[in-house]
Amino acid sequence: MSELLVAVGLFLVIEGLVYALAPSFVRRMAEALPQITDQQMRGFGLAAVCFGVFVVWMVKG
Repeated sequence: MSELLVAVGLFLVIEGLVYALAPSFVRRMAEALPQITDQQMRGFGLAAVCFGVFVVWMVKG
């Protein structure tokens, strides 16, 4: 359970850094979202999940 809380905390740190260091980039990305199809979003999401699982597997394995 503590590892889950650490993971959530790290996610919030990274998310906060993106907003703090590159707010204009975040704004441009938000403006571009309506132009991305649902299929592309699902593909990017699935790729992110696979990469995240791979990273955790490498670190924990």
